[in-house]
Amino acid sequence: MKYNLSLFTLLFTILVTSCQPRTIEIYVGTNGSAKNEGTKESPYGTIQNALSAFADIKKTNKRAKAVIHISEGEYRLSQAIEISEIVNGVTIKGAGSNKVIIKGSEKLDLNWEKYNENVFVTKIPSHFKWDQLYANGKQQILARYPNYNEEGGHWQGHAADAIAPERIQHWKNPKGAIIHAMHSGEWGGFHYVVSGVKEDGSFELSAGHQNNRPSGMHRKYRMVENIFEELDSPGEWYLADDSKLYYWPSDDIDINTASFEGVRLKSLINVLGSEENPVTDITIEGIRFEHTKRTFLEDYEPLLRSDWTIYRGGALFIEGTENVTIKDCEFVNLGGNVVFVSKYNRNIAIEGNHIHECGASAISFVGDPSAVRSPSFQYGQFVPFKEMDTIRGPKNNLYPSKSKVDNNLIYRIGRIEKQTAGVQISMAMDITVSNNSIYDIPRAGINVSEGTWGGHIVEYNDVFNTVLETSDHGSFNSWGRDRFWLPNRGAVEQLVAKNPDMPKWDAIHTSIIRNNRFRCDHGWDIDLDDGSSNYEIYNNLCLSGGIKLREGFNRTVENNIMVNNGFHPHVWFKKSEDIFRRNIVLTSHKDIIISNWGKEVDFNLFPDEKALKKAQNKGVDANSIYGDPMFIDPVNSNFQVKENSPAFKIGFKNFPMDQFGVKKATLKVIAKTPTIPALWSVESKDEFFKMNWLGVVVKNIETIEERSASGLNETAGVLILEIKEKSIMSESGLEVGDVILKSDDETINNIKDLMKEYQGHKWKGKMDLEIFRNQKSMRLKILTKK
Repeated sequence: MKYNLSLFTLLFTILVTSCQPRTIEIYVGTNGSAKNEGTKESPYGTIQNALSAFADIKKTNKRAKAVIHISEGEYRLSQAIEISEIVNGVTIKGAGSNKVIIKGSEKLDLNWEKYNENVFVTKIPSHFKWDQLYANGKQQILARYPNYNEEGGHWQGHAADAIAPERIQHWKNPKGAIIHAMHSGEWGGFHYVVSGVKEDGSFELSAGHQNNRPSGMHRKYRMVENIFEELDSPGEWYLADDSKLYYWPSDDIDINTASFEGVRLKSLINVLGSEENPVTDITIEGIRFEHTKRTFLEDYEPLLRSDWTIYRGGALFIEGTENVTIKDCEFVNLGGNVVFVSKYNRNIAIEGNHIHECGASAISFVGDPSAVRSPSFQYGQFVPFKEMDTIRGPKNNLYPSKSKVDNNLIYRIGRIEKQTAGVQISMAMDITVSNNSIYDIPRAGINVSEGTWGGHIVEYNDVFNTVLETSDHGSFNSWGRDRFWLPNRGAVEQLVAKNPDMPKWDAIHTSIIRNNRFRCDHGWDIDLDDGSSNYEIYNNLCLSGGIKLREGFNRTVENNIMVNNGFHPHVWFKKSEDIFRRNIVLTSHKDIIISNWGKEVDFNLFPDEKALKKAQNKGVDANSIYGDPMFIDPVNSNFQVKENSPAFKIGFKNFPMDQFGVKKATLKVIAKTPTIPALWSVESKDEFFKMNWLGVVVKNIETIEERSASGLNETAGVLILEIKEKSIMSESGLEVGDVILKSDDETINNIKDLMKEYQGHKWKGKMDLEIFRNQKSMRLKILTKK
């Protein structure tokens, strides 16, 4: 039998084409309507209209796919957009994040009247309540004390007397006031609501549930808002119980022509499915998302035994999904978490986004505790071994996995909540965090809350200006309070000695931190805390805080550069199997309670013989050497070493210095990069030089004239030349002309000595100095952060 080949090909093509999913083009425009046809010429008016139309198509063609095109304009939501498995295969594509805006706020039509010389008042509908007010697109300030000051540190202004009795007595009706206070250890923040006033004038408080290591309020870092009597400066507003809005406009606001918006929604898009019926193949791109409510008073849940509790929600909430992509979007002026990936999710891609000016965390991957075997939820809790589930790995699939956060620009998040991160990972597996720039944030840039279940890759990120409003943390931070761990170190050692593989029951896959640039001036660049286990850390440039390993197992740290700092091993277990080798360290080891030095600490390059001998006297670094590493161009952040560097003698290998941070062109052009520190830690001809230290310009006492002018007995110490206004040190008590002689009981001969001591103390947020002033020695306690 003979066939006509052309006819056969045609029939085959028709058959194949009929089996292909059909992609439908649907259009949404600000001039559209639910009654329209959804075409480019006759668009729908809302995204929900378009989703409903596609859901109808899917009833007869389950394989259909759709692209919903969002035309240029501003789209206000009365409720969050819901995406379910009914519309699997949909792409919501905006015309560009600079053109398409989705908002969770309502435009206000207001009739202002004069209330007093500065303040205006208007009536609003009684049913309409909000917690943020915008004027001409700029967020206004809920009446507060102290007043907003962008350079004011915590919450852009804090005061010890925020809720002092003498201040409270001037408030006629403080019910509903919101008190923000740092944890006493500065491990995050608390947020309280005044629910009543007691007979003695003190407050009855509710909430305050936002940290998993509860404490009293910090004595200094406090701020109060939503008090009518504190409406005392331009830009502030207050909404009274009688639905009257009071507002003091700033000079750039014309009260009669300004556009006002009130924020109403907690979330903007919810993508909701389940493991059994997942939402699949969803893409959201090219949109700017703005205006969600602050969520710090919502229900919070603990993330196992980490310091965190968290609100399981976000402006874009994803749960029970597969193959979801969020790309090329902007997220700005959002009150709580931004993108939250909850419970069962696979193959989530969050890439090319611009996230800033937001209240809580930027991107969170958080599984369900039901997936954890023998979970504990408080720092001191521990499931006894005889009651423990000893099976390795997760109990079910309700956790995010095989997902990536790539090429995002993240900064100025955590504006309200302080126990937050640029990227937060908890009860998740195989999350890749790559090519992101993350900076100007109150706590960690990247945080891994516990070891469940590892397999994360953190690479090519640029993370700096972190831990700005907290303490005892790092640009990268992790905990590992898994089944094996409890605060009693001796008990852990006994338990693991009997069950050597136990640290990997939860951290079942090795997590990798490589090829990143970190700078943390208020903590560690890389901080593996409390039991963090099963990590490989290599090819990282650490510009300030060094690397800390505490209480874990099976960590290998090699081929890293620690500028002006070094290695911080804290409280290691017996037979930890930890390795620290072939690294360039520029201070001595900063060990705390170390009697067992792991599997190998050796073949490292130290800056000088003194630092090397100090390590060797502890029984480590027998084959390590010292010398100038000979960086090629440290001023311009090229810390590769020259061909004749002694670093090659210990097996160090150069790694790229030009691949850190966001690579997407439109984001890279606006992304900041870290300030490169003056290299004080290497012996050179420039050992004695001036430098800026936390806003203080200092130099070494070098000449007999300087010694005589200061009244010193020897030519040693560090002279204060200048104290910059509004700097950290402007409030320290130091004065121009002071000479720093000691830190605690360590002698300070020069800047190098001072910086070594600072690196050992800065994570604490304070230092004790002995200074020489007016021919007398005196003690001074200084803070190393605002």
